[in-house]
Amino acid sequence: MFKGILENIVTSCAGGVGAVLMGYDGIAIDQYVVEDATLDLNLVAIEYSNVTKEIKKAAEVLETGALQEVAIKTEQYYVVLHALTDEYFVALTIERNGNYGQGRYLLMRDAESLREALV
Repeated sequence: MFKGILENIVTSCAGGVGAVLMGYDGIAIDQYVVEDATLDLNLVAIEYSNVTKEIKKAAEVLETGALQEVAIKTEQYYVVLHALTDEYFVALTIERNGNYGQGRYLLMRDAESLREALV
């Protein structure tokens, strides 16, 4: 069930490379990666989950509200991490020439479906 939702997000996003559903503990639940991807998305998500966990804690300490989204921009990729629950998030990786805004929209659009599937 997760893979179908993740595949739809990636294939609907111009420049989409892959998406990973992951816990803040760094354990991947499921993922979808395009066939020709050279990037290890699972490793990317594990490393960024550590950073996201710290940002989540900082938001709680500062009482600025629950973490909703983190965007990371590198020379080659955009990585958008979208919080689903207190325990899980989805990370979408997009090539730099891809459509970042479309990726954010698709994550927001399908977040509820992913939340429901987690139950």
